[in-house]
Amino acid sequence: MNQAQKSWWQKPLRVIQPNLQVRDTARIEPRRLAAQMKEMGANAIVFNVGGIYAWYPSKVPFHTVNEYLPDDMDLLEEVIRACHEEDIRFIARFDFSKAEDSVYLRRPSWFVRKDGGEPEIVGAGRPGPWPLLMNTCINGDYRNEAVAAPVLREVLSRYEIDGVFFNAPGYMFCRCERCERKYRELYGKELPLLAKELEPGFSSRCMRDNMESMHRLIKQARSEVPMILYYNLYRDNLFERAETTDLLCTEPQDILSLGHAHIPEFWKPALSIKLGRSLPGRPAPFGIVHSCPGMDWRHTGLPTAEYRFWLAQIPANGGQIWHSLTGVPDTIADKRILSTVAELNAHAAKVDAYMEDAEPLSQVALMWNADRSAEGWADALINKQIPFDVLLPEQAIPERLARYKALIVPEGFAYTEGFVGELQLYAERGGYVIAEGLPPQEVGGWTELLGIKGETCVSESLTASYLRFEGEENPLQAGLEQTELIAHRGRVAYCRPAGDSCRVLATLVPPFSPLESVGAPPERASLPVSHTDLPLALLNRIGDGGVLYFPFSISHLIHEYKLEEHYKLVENSVNLALGEERLFKITSYPGLQVTLFRKENELLLHLVNGAGRRPLATSLPLHNLEVELRMEQPSAGACRVQRLIEEQELPGRIEGGRLRFAVPLLDVWECIRITTET
Repeated sequence: MNQAQKSWWQKPLRVIQPNLQVRDTARIEPRRLAAQMKEMGANAIVFNVGGIYAWYPSKVPFHTVNEYLPDDMDLLEEVIRACHEEDIRFIARFDFSKAEDSVYLRRPSWFVRKDGGEPEIVGAGRPGPWPLLMNTCINGDYRNEAVAAPVLREVLSRYEIDGVFFNAPGYMFCRCERCERKYRELYGKELPLLAKELEPGFSSRCMRDNMESMHRLIKQARSEVPMILYYNLYRDNLFERAETTDLLCTEPQDILSLGHAHIPEFWKPALSIKLGRSLPGRPAPFGIVHSCPGMDWRHTGLPTAEYRFWLAQIPANGGQIWHSLTGVPDTIADKRILSTVAELNAHAAKVDAYMEDAEPLSQVALMWNADRSAEGWADALINKQIPFDVLLPEQAIPERLARYKALIVPEGFAYTEGFVGELQLYAERGGYVIAEGLPPQEVGGWTELLGIKGETCVSESLTASYLRFEGEENPLQAGLEQTELIAHRGRVAYCRPAGDSCRVLATLVPPFSPLESVGAPPERASLPVSHTDLPLALLNRIGDGGVLYFPFSISHLIHEYKLEEHYKLVENSVNLALGEERLFKITSYPGLQVTLFRKENELLLHLVNGAGRRPLATSLPLHNLEVELRMEQPSAGACRVQRLIEEQELPGRIEGGRLRFAVPLLDVWECIRITTET
């Protein structure tokens, strides 16, 4: 699709959402706000319109109007006009998930019911003279035809909004009669007492039904207005979300207020965007980043270095940045936020045109099962600067798998005979499957795929055990030649190789002691059994490819211990699969993230620097990053290497079909454009 055919929302966007506080309404000056948004680099704004409070003189019954709205003008109309004058698109924010207790008292059947019939009150202990807020039921009339639908029709008919965004649109566990009836009709049984006992698809089905009706209403009223809807890295059915909206957004919030031991993992923005980008043919997903270190500290900002690192991952992974701020610029006390947002947007603006319609270029795909095992693999791939895509089970079809040289299947993945058949075909055609963990039970063809025979049995959880590399020139031992043992812990699936096509690359050294006596006394620390034939890594050659199987959980070791040898084992596994066809290499630094995109005859290489202990207190510049790229057409001519953000040319040279260049200094984020001149 060319530029002339695209709607505004199909082009690159930089969104700022000033989360409005009703008591600050008088401080909102429309023209000044629009000018500030433009100065900070936004080309779209998300602004409160309706739901909990109406930010305009609504005539819809039970739609609570913000009591602080000015009497002498329509604030919403003026803000929309001012934004349009600055060429900023206006996205209307609605939140029908809650309503004031005055609505509950008149229409109690619209609200969530706990066990025993009590309503669900939000923030009952909040200080100040505020009315109570109550959670509304997603299947009830408030979120549907009684309030939400007429509010949408009212706004779409009266105001020149450009888009619609629903905040907090998800299902909340409810035991009202309407939910009980819906559950009974869908599943033929009674609604359970606890949310964890619900059928897996019920919450997603409720959200889909509600959002589908809202999407249909918007399109009937004004077909050109797009709708934006959340997806979640863990809980949602991504395909259902995509079917009921035009644009997708995700919210990788950096909640530092959880405490240092529980802060979100460094890869959260990257993985969230990778998942959203797994759906082809759609606009790039939005990544919403809150400026605060937690909603309990929402009136101050993230540490600047941490904030910059977190933000940069969104565009570097092919997403569109969406800044969420508490208040408008004039009410934000932490001015670090404003300068950081402006800086990131300025950098993104330099990259936007090049990244538009660019596609990820990865030789590795990670099957996503929303589990800690997949997180462990993602951690290792990112930390070892290996570009990868994320795939959902539904996307594991031959046409899609053919793009990748290596496919990682984490522990706990739900295998089917059909999927095993796809993996067999994938390997025969030259792909490599990297699998870990305990084998699935009673799935036909699985043992043949792994190259093992006989029955497998599972060990107890082992401690004080080791992995031993076996054989000369072992590809898994590259960079670890000075050690024959690396740390192991956890359960093992005891298995045997089936034949000559299956090579054992590593074996188990069983525990030398119970955990309570590993250091007492050291004189008795010798290994009672230093060698076994129990495999911990098997390579089964199949056709032009193969399967590398670890009958234990590497991802668990990475999650729990983060030892370099486990990261190196993952890197060596990928190198084994890619061989001389590995497209990309770079000087490895802990905390360096890399993504690679292709657009026509050019490549776009993103580098994001997260070096240091999180939360990052300062940016630690990385020096002299040596980059090597295998050129798919080595005789195509000269190459040009440009730093788009720093606006700097880099000298490069092509030798042996590989382009080599160096990045002398990386602060936080850079996008490097590589073009071939034919």
